[in-house]
Amino acid sequence: MLLSDYDYNLPEDLIAQIPADKRENSRMMVLNRKDRTISHKHFYDIVDLLDSNTLLVMNNTKVLPARLIGHKDTGAKIEVFLLKPFSPRPLWEREEFVNEQNCELTNSGEGCLWSVLIKPSKRIKPETIIKISNELSVKALERLEENGEWLVELIFDGNNILDVLHRNGQIPLPPYIERKIPNEDLKKLDFERYQTVYAKDEGSVAAPTAGLHFTKEILNKLENKGVELAYVTLNVGLGTFRPVQCENVENHKMHSETFEISETAAQQINKAKAEGKKIVAVGTTTVRTLETAYQKYGCIKACHDHSELFIYPPYEFKVIDNLITNFHLPKSTLLMLVSALAGKDFIFDAYKEAIENKYRFFSYGDCMYIS
Repeated sequence: MLLSDYDYNLPEDLIAQIPADKRENSRMMVLNRKDRTISHKHFYDIVDLLDSNTLLVMNNTKVLPARLIGHKDTGAKIEVFLLKPFSPRPLWEREEFVNEQNCELTNSGEGCLWSVLIKPSKRIKPETIIKISNELSVKALERLEENGEWLVELIFDGNNILDVLHRNGQIPLPPYIERKIPNEDLKKLDFERYQTVYAKDEGSVAAPTAGLHFTKEILNKLENKGVELAYVTLNVGLGTFRPVQCENVENHKMHSETFEISETAAQQINKAKAEGKKIVAVGTTTVRTLETAYQKYGCIKACHDHSELFIYPPYEFKVIDNLITNFHLPKSTLLMLVSALAGKDFIFDAYKEAIENKYRFFSYGDCMYIS
């Protein structure tokens, strides 16, 4: 399977730079896999499309203000993009791990260590200090072997790194959202709208964007209709947005991302499957969480684990039935995942129709419901 098979041309003016006026007013393309039909609606119509025979599963991760802008002592501007707290062994294997976001490790002399991306990386050497503000600096320790990452230490005043990041960091918008002139109103808008209304567990460096269309009112309407709601957590990292570099898609290796499934969510999902309910996943991160858990355990069980699952055609989905998702970048692993669910030709026909109908693409764009 070739990477070039998943390319398409997208007019630049269809890349959404700001969110819709209201979350629920985004357009929604509905794909019926059985009849291979396409219809055009708005997201608020999701209330009519889901019935009481449905379990809706959402990723309740919360986006960190992970983009830090600082300077070296020479005055050179440096951008630090936080990825995840670092440990020599994966966090999910560490019994002494207490609080990932606060960098609190018991029985350990480690400081607040993170793996990050640094731009421009060529200007950085080990021991370089990047000053973000009077209360926060980043000390480069060593270049990690894979993916161009750096290991750094966050040096800050206070006891809670999250508080410090909220005062000094920016919401890490994707690079295709280009704001050439700083706009404080848009920054405030991003802090609100680049987060789902049900976001709870802070730890992601990108939003699970399919969930951005939901409002509390729509969730209430769905529950009143008898739709059951369940939440899992996958902290979105490089695995979701790192581009595929190799032409032979099967050689691509996904970056590891942590996820958690509670006992309540596991019981909900297993019960719904046993009763023959439709499992509707909100977003590709939810899909990867559920499908990874099933592959590892043969069912959905309460766990704190990690996913490196790369879903591409052909793939037999074990847990989810339907999917709410945004429109994805060319040559991306996300585009391959939705192609595995709906069929590559059908997905590319839908994308062609979306472009013709001037749908808005990517994170702040419109969505589709694959039924």
